[in-house]
Amino acid sequence: MSPRMLRAAAALRRGRDEETGSTLPLMLGYGVLALVLVLIVVAVTSLQLERKRLLTLADGAALAAAESFEASDLVVGVDGAGSPALDDTAVRAAAADYLADADHGLHAVRIVVADSPDGASARIRLSAVWHAPFTNGWIPVSAHLEVETEARSILH
Repeated sequence: MSPRMLRAAAALRRGRDEETGSTLPLMLGYGVLALVLVLIVVAVTSLQLERKRLLTLADGAALAAAESFEASDLVVGVDGAGSPALDDTAVRAAAADYLADADHGLHAVRIVVADSPDGASARIRLSAVWHAPFTNGWIPVSAHLEVETEARSILH
């Protein structure tokens, strides 16, 4: 073997020896990044599910409030169809009763708005607090959620 080829082979061996273990920090970095992304996706999914649960609870409360009228509260229109006459106090009371009976498991649920804007429908706005399943520097510890829904009873 010529001296030139020996020097080239020695340089290749030195280059390989200097790169030993250089992929380990790269793999650890990508592993940490993948773990952080998974944790963020889990937290965002948890937040979205909590919002859906709050919206379902608000829908139920609005429906209960829209049907909280007495038979004597029906107003008969020109066409002979009856429509309920709702008032804000009855709507709020029915929504509060529904929330007290519902097994929802949400944190700090409260009624923000419970009224009847037109006397025939019930509008409910609920708020709750979402708590993250875990915390780190990229995910907030809690978030305020608020949803609004409206329901109307129609009699034929």
